[in-house]
Amino acid sequence: MSASRLLLECRAGFEKECAQEITAVAAAMGVEGYVKARPESGFAVFHAHQEEMGAELGKQVEFRRLVFPRQMVRVGELLSALPEADRARPIAQAARALGKRFRELAIEMPDTNDGKALASLTRPLAPHLDEALRQSGIAIGDAQAEDRLHVFFVGGRACYVGLAAVANSSPWPMGIVRLRMPAAAPSRSTLKLAEALLEFFDDKARAKLFAPGMTAVDLGASPGGWTWQLVQRHMRVIAVDNGDIDAALLESGLVKHRRDDGFHFQPAEPVDWMVCDMVESPSRIARLAARWVAEGWCGGTIFNLKLPMKKRWEEVERCRALIDEALGGGGYFLRMKQLSHDRQEVTAYLARRTAAARLAGSREDR
Repeated sequence: MSASRLLLECRAGFEKECAQEITAVAAAMGVEGYVKARPESGFAVFHAHQEEMGAELGKQVEFRRLVFPRQMVRVGELLSALPEADRARPIAQAARALGKRFRELAIEMPDTNDGKALASLTRPLAPHLDEALRQSGIAIGDAQAEDRLHVFFVGGRACYVGLAAVANSSPWPMGIVRLRMPAAAPSRSTLKLAEALLEFFDDKARAKLFAPGMTAVDLGASPGGWTWQLVQRHMRVIAVDNGDIDAALLESGLVKHRRDDGFHFQPAEPVDWMVCDMVESPSRIARLAARWVAEGWCGGTIFNLKLPMKKRWEEVERCRALIDEALGGGGYFLRMKQLSHDRQEVTAYLARRTAAARLAGSREDR
């Protein structure tokens, strides 16, 4: 079986954006094809017109640069009409055509209501699949293997079998980061920044870039969900908002509240970070973030873009272009991602090309 198709898992309702994005990426790499994506299905599949080019595309696309896909898997054709009495054997046969050794096995399904129903149906299959893979000569759990084996169910008797490079895919099951809501945090929006720090920075980078004593400005901070994440890292924060800030944050001694409009505030001296989760048009937020970086008011910024109901991919591209224009067409790092805790929005990380930005590991170098 040839893994010439590209399966992209996403938030339900964003299949069109996944299709637009992978089509644009493929075209830029000289690969033509089409996407099959059913609305609200939670995934899309790119089919290259030439299988050889499709297989190569899956190896060359940088997952971390994609905005809307949660997970990216190189798959073969859909296995359908699996026998109810023995679904494991044909899946193992398809896996054997892809390789003999894998780092791990991921049994997945769409993040939808139908997908949740599938989870209960496929859970009893796991031990049978483990045995079928073993009998087929496939080793799971090889720490030296570069790929992860994926079985993505789209129905009780239908699934895609594929593989994903561990270094070029999401490390989380189904690409979903599941975080527990901290009891002390003043709002659920805190989870967006918590996930952004996991998505954009590795452990080493987080420790150095968000260290105790570093400084930040939180624009549109009320009631303080994003400020809370920074305070947990013992950073000093200026929380800018005409609304109130959580009293416990103010009592920490690390937070100064400035009652001001986030679009008007300017720091008296440069800070390490500016973060922003204001409800405003994406283009206006993109310009604001770019200005903070261009003026040198912050070393880097993490901000959220609230997308419109229509032309969401086009809006992301527009914001990307606005940032590029504001920063002179180069010399910066920009990454955007629709996080698990984002809804009709995406989160972005922007910084000048500095030693700190290189440490963060961004590959989107302009």
